[in-house]
Amino acid sequence: MSILNKSDANEGFEDGYLEGYRFGGCQAVLERVVKLNLPGKSKYRVLYISQGFEAIDCGVIQALQDLTAQCIVGAPESALALAASARPDLVLVMNGLHVFPPGYEEQIRAIREMGIHTAIWFVDDPYFTDDTGRIALSYDVVFTHEVECVELYRRIGHKRVHYLPLAANPAMFRPVRTSPEYRYDICFIGNAFWNRVEIFDQLASYLQDKKVFIAGMHWDRMANYSKLSPSIQQDWIVPEKTVSYYNGSKIVINIHRPATTGSDNRNGMNIPGGSINPRTYEISSCGTLQITDIRSDLTLYYEPGYDIETFTDAAELREKIDYYLNHDQERLHIAWRSLWTTRQKHTFHERIVRLLAELNIP
Repeated sequence: MSILNKSDANEGFEDGYLEGYRFGGCQAVLERVVKLNLPGKSKYRVLYISQGFEAIDCGVIQALQDLTAQCIVGAPESALALAASARPDLVLVMNGLHVFPPGYEEQIRAIREMGIHTAIWFVDDPYFTDDTGRIALSYDVVFTHEVECVELYRRIGHKRVHYLPLAANPAMFRPVRTSPEYRYDICFIGNAFWNRVEIFDQLASYLQDKKVFIAGMHWDRMANYSKLSPSIQQDWIVPEKTVSYYNGSKIVINIHRPATTGSDNRNGMNIPGGSINPRTYEISSCGTLQITDIRSDLTLYYEPGYDIETFTDAAELREKIDYYLNHDQERLHIAWRSLWTTRQKHTFHERIVRLLAELNIP
């Protein structure tokens, strides 16, 4: 049931009231989150090589700074020089893709020859396994966020492979008060992979009379693009604005990209995607209702119907959007529980504790 009826106030007042009510509930949740019982700082000095994706890098760097004796941050082109001068216990590489130059593995091998341990955390699996399968053996330890890829790295001969899911950076993805330009009924931020295009093509007529925000590249792939074009921003949204859109929207949709090989992926072995993406944690960490498609490990982290909502096809997604747009209290309760779950269990501090425990560096 809606908290306010349209007859009680104009739409602008209702939006402002709901936003204040949502934000106040988020603050109450955060006051009840039990602070993680983190171990003391480890003895390790870590050189962290970032991938240049702020949403993940910032969370990992903060956790390393809080949990290790020293965290030095470097870019791919400076890794070898920094390792030679700083002599860290560990060089931790984030992803090793996209911004890393060809032949980067030669630098990693040179670092290992210095007696410095190396690890990589793959966070784009399984979409680029044609590349990650080639570079994994250059590292002492491999971490992957994708549960379906653990066996791949073991099969190619790597003896130290660990499943390490992603998380939210609570310093970035957090409840914030939003101004009216960020308030929408429905929000989706992400590129137009073909499975996403199919969903929104099916929903286009239904969404036309809703307040909708869609952002990302290639949405002109849609057959029904003209129906939603006023609601589409074909551009990259920086994390700070993404946070505002997540907070301001009543419902944020999450659709995982398809894992099969094709123009958008380099996954020649067609390894399926079983693990949830970083958006799952980031949306939840903002204290808003998320409706997501289902990955096999989702229920390890969230409980559908309790702290997240799910859908299997466009018809079910439409039905649940309709329901939660008309049941504010239920929508907000799920959002608040999702915030609690994420802050209590799924931050980068928790993940880095697990990563450090697996290293066994002398």
